[in-house]
Amino acid sequence: MEYLIALVGAFLAGGINTLSGNGSAITLTILMELLGLPPDVANGTNRVGVLANGIGGSAAFQRAGRFKQTGALKKQMWRIVAITTVGAILGIYLSLIVSNAAYKAIFRYLLIVMLLVVVVKPKRWFTIPENQPPLSPWLSVPLFFLLGIYGGFIQMGMGVFFLAIMVLAAHYEIIQANVVKVLTVTLYTILAVAIFAWRGLIDWPIGLLMAAGQLVGGFLTARFATTNPRAGVYAYRLLIVVIFGAIIKAFWPEISSLFG
Repeated sequence: MEYLIALVGAFLAGGINTLSGNGSAITLTILMELLGLPPDVANGTNRVGVLANGIGGSAAFQRAGRFKQTGALKKQMWRIVAITTVGAILGIYLSLIVSNAAYKAIFRYLLIVMLLVVVVKPKRWFTIPENQPPLSPWLSVPLFFLLGIYGGFIQMGMGVFFLAIMVLAAHYEIIQANVVKVLTVTLYTILAVAIFAWRGLIDWPIGLLMAAGQLVGGFLTARFATTNPRAGVYAYRLLIVVIFGAIIKAFWPEISSLFG
């Protein structure tokens, strides 16, 4: 039953990761709380599913022609991918030396920041300014480098931050921002899986089981996102639900004590 729950949870996480982000809140909870893996092994094992999720989403977006960009937009997209991946290498290294307690504490408070970024002036997520010049390299380089460090370090919530910067700062349409996010996460997660495997921090049977669920979930959700005209609205609403749920879980001891 535990492995069945893990498979279903991975499928849902794959869909959430592709359409919005923070599906790792589900998978890491399953790995640590349900299956009892240590946080560092759960972090490494989770990357196997994230990689499969990214492959599934990338395949669906590729079939829909979403990677075909031209001119300045194409150049900017690949610059974002490269900068974020370089930052992720440093983040992966940090995840190997930072304590498990610090790992959890950092994420709790970043969730609050995520929620504020998403809910303040929601129209910004759907209105793309006309004739908007590409994001300046002076801004994009540090932004996406720091974002890469975060993704390599903790992964959980990476999609939310990535979408926020892509939509609100780089002025991408939310579904196209998802396309760049999926490609970027897939590329640096290849490195993450290799490094965690080298350090012996992956439980392969569990990782591959959850990878199967996330692969299918990511592929099917990406197909939906490229064909449904209201996919952007669904992605935004899902962002809010996922972040709010993660906040409740992260601060549950404090919340329960108020009513205890």
